[in-house]
Amino acid sequence: MNGTLNKVLLIGHLGDEVKMHYFDGGNCIGRFPLATNEVYINKSTGEKITSTEWHNIVVRNKAAEICEKYLTKGDKIYIEGRIKSRQWQAEDGTTKYTNEIQVMEFTFLTTKKETESSNKQNFKSDNTESGKMTNFDDNKEKGENDDLPF
Repeated sequence: MNGTLNKVLLIGHLGDEVKMHYFDGGNCIGRFPLATNEVYINKSTGEKITSTEWHNIVVRNKAAEICEKYLTKGDKIYIEGRIKSRQWQAEDGTTKYTNEIQVMEFTFLTTKKETESSNKQNFKSDNTESGKMTNFDDNKEKGENDDLPF
């Protein structure tokens, strides 16, 4: 196989609120930590062990605004994206490194605000500067994709 693939699929809970940063020209970026858990049984002790992995999530433009509006700490979300490594100079002159998940698609699985509206939201981002989003649920309501067998 000659090609490569950089794709991440995560289902987890927000560890904090979405932090927004706005740029000149109207673009914005949202960041939040996402926790995924692995649960297993220690064979020698029979103890149930939970291991938590934290992921730095980055959402852009309209997707970021939607996440900020609907998501709060503890909400469960499905994310598709890609891994991006980044480095920068800290104030003390040291070089810092981080790995982030740049979101391309996401679906809200449970939200605190969902109990008010009881609507699941499913979005896809083209990850361009325009921040174009597609709400799959809206397409279904408009009668599109009615020819699907399921």
